[in-house]
Amino acid sequence: MIQVQTDWNELADKAIRGELLTMEEGLSVLEADDDELLAMMQAAFRVRRHFYGKKVKLNLIINAKSGLCPEDCGYCSQSIVSKAGITKYPLLDKKTLVDGARKAMELKVGTYCIVASGRGPTGKELDQVVEAVREIKSEMPMKICACLGILSEEQALRLKEAGVDRYNHNLNTSKQNFANITTTHTYDDRVDTVEKAKGAGMSPCSGCIIGMGESNEEIVEMAYALRELDADSIPINFLNPIPGTPLADTRELNPRKCLKVLALMRFINPGKEIRVAGGREVNLRSLQALGLYAANSVFVGDYLTTEGQEATADHQMIEDLGFEIELCAL
Repeated sequence: MIQVQTDWNELADKAIRGELLTMEEGLSVLEADDDELLAMMQAAFRVRRHFYGKKVKLNLIINAKSGLCPEDCGYCSQSIVSKAGITKYPLLDKKTLVDGARKAMELKVGTYCIVASGRGPTGKELDQVVEAVREIKSEMPMKICACLGILSEEQALRLKEAGVDRYNHNLNTSKQNFANITTTHTYDDRVDTVEKAKGAGMSPCSGCIIGMGESNEEIVEMAYALRELDADSIPINFLNPIPGTPLADTRELNPRKCLKVLALMRFINPGKEIRVAGGREVNLRSLQALGLYAANSVFVGDYLTTEGQEATADHQMIEDLGFEIELCAL
């Protein structure tokens, strides 16, 4: 462990000025003594408040297609190597996707995320998503994020033209660790899809999953990579080990480490939307609220194949913090 006393406010000042933390400074965040945690989170909050005040963005996922995926991602219950007992179904019809958006509006959600399993969308699947997005955008003042896997340039352009505001494709882990998690596609494939989304004019959303055997140095490198990618929205997932998946017995995290990761991501990507994403409830547990001192965005409701906290509990958590839900303004 690095035994250097870090001035957290100095890191906050550096982040606000747009200066990049060094590897040593990044490691000092992840390897800090737990006694330093509150001071670190206060400094991260200074950065968060500078760019976002006390507003919190809400996002909701609809699992638009479940299972049936040929990829071998070790963390995922929907992958071809998973033995998890999940419900499997093809892409949901337009009515169901539109109804999901209406539910999201009722929950004060600003961004509705249409997520489908698979390597990438077929022509028919893309048509269904495009039709649903057009109807949603004609009725509701809501941002749409699509997460459909690897895209071609033509597919990215079609999604943008239909009204998709944001495209999500996570880096998931470090480049060095990638082959330990997935072998059916590469880290560079993921970067390429994010670049195609950007090229089509969609806002890039890309993040990572913490707790899959990566080193602290690799976590810092992931934060650097997301900064270089210029992702507007960065979901930070914490591994939820699902029975039946290759990573079912991997339990590396505790709530304090998760908070340090969120602080690191805020220091290195100061002006970006940092979202506490999958695994929040099972890894941050009773410290969930503290995560919003660094992050300015959360998912509400359920995830893909795992349950999340009740949306009303998230609304209450935000109110208890003295923060404010940011309603969508297109």
